Amino acid sequence: MSRRRPGWAVRVVALLAAAGLGLLTSGLPASPPRPRPGDAPAGARPATPLPPLPRAEPVEVRIPAIGVRARLVPVGADARGELEVPPLDRPGIAGWYRHGVTPGETGNAVVVGHVDTTAGPAVFFDLGRLRPGDTVRIARADRSVATFAVDGVAAYPKEQFPTALVYGPSSAAGLRLVTCGGRFDPDRRSYVDNVIVSATRVP
Repeated sequence: MSRRRPGWAVRVVALLAAAGLGLLTSGLPASPPRPRPGDAPAGARPATPLPPLPRAEPVEVRIPAIGVRARLVPVGADARGELEVPPLDRPGIAGWYRHGVTPGETGNAVVVGHVDTTAGPAVFFDLGRLRPGDTVRIARADRSVATFAVDGVAAYPKEQFPTALVYGPSSAAGLRLVTCGGRFDPDRRSYVDNVIVSATRVP
């Protein structure tokens, strides 16, 4: 699949909005943090976008503010056209949407991860605690590191997934981190919201 076909991206993001990226059982003592209502991307973009990096697959994501250092694996769509996510038996890894840009290229690179599993918190459990200015570092296969500053964190109902924000075009090198959040619906076995972190590449 071409990474420049937005129509497919819209289909994939609709599937992401409909499916939980994590499960929470009543036996767990806490819920993942939720961004404050009204939080939105703003403020951390450099005045002039940095020159884009060449394409190179990401291999690791590091988020010092919430103690994340996780392997990245490529994810796409399965035979049914549904978005792939990292396996639940490996909750400590995150997935990079391989049909999009790589982190550091012009456009929005997308990284997804579970918020939790039946065994406990997963890689993006604390994603909602990030604040503007926090850094996200993506190690790439060419041994370079793309550094991003968080612009904002927001929660969106899954029925109102912000496709344009996540997959829309951008003149800068952006990053979108996506997980589940909000209230857990036991009937649907999924969370009602998606938590999305928006970030822009910085020196």
